[in-house]
Amino acid sequence: MSIWDALTGRKSSQQSSSSTSPTPEPTDTFTPTPFNPQDAHGVDSFLKSSAFADPSSLHPLAGLDKESLEYLSLEDSALSDLPGAQSAIPSRGFSDDLCYGTGVTYLAALSLGGAWGLQEGLRRSSGQPPKLRLNSVLNAVTRRGPFLGNSAGVVAITYNCFNSAIGYIRGKHDSANTIAAGGLSGMLFKSTRGVRPMLISGGIVASAAGAWAVTRKILLSETQGHERHF
Repeated sequence: MSIWDALTGRKSSQQSSSSTSPTPEPTDTFTPTPFNPQDAHGVDSFLKSSAFADPSSLHPLAGLDKESLEYLSLEDSALSDLPGAQSAIPSRGFSDDLCYGTGVTYLAALSLGGAWGLQEGLRRSSGQPPKLRLNSVLNAVTRRGPFLGNSAGVVAITYNCFNSAIGYIRGKHDSANTIAAGGLSGMLFKSTRGVRPMLISGGIVASAAGAWAVTRKILLSETQGHERHF
């Protein structure tokens, strides 16, 4: 290429001839394999070879050793083994008796107090307009229900503490423990009112505890009789 051709932008004949020379075409050596329907794999073969074929493997706790996870199972061997400690439901000791006994006593007394308040509110509002009668019933129910439920809950907590302590000292649970714990808890509940209210309250709670002891004995004897029959 000369200087004049470079300034004017003209291309030499050699470049034009080289640019117009034909490029060699690429050769393709790939030969497709013919399709055979017998060699096709379906969805079943894919699922069988997959790691998610077993649905249990998708569980968050899959593959864990259940024996090492002690918090997942309740130890039946931890049930109380003191003579006479069996009750209507399995108990592991003082904590279970305190929770179950206090909860059941509170709910029963709350329901009884609500029924008492309902009867009192209806009796006092006899002949009044509906709105005033409804207000009187609600006031009586909310006054009698919580009062009786809270009082019975406190007595139940004290009773379970006394009953557990007496059973630990004597080494067994029987009707004498139940009646003694009921009398002590009733007297402690009214200890600030004087000697006479203390004795009355202790007698009432001891009578209720004695009735519960007899009922529990009957229920346990019937349960043991059915187990021996079967």
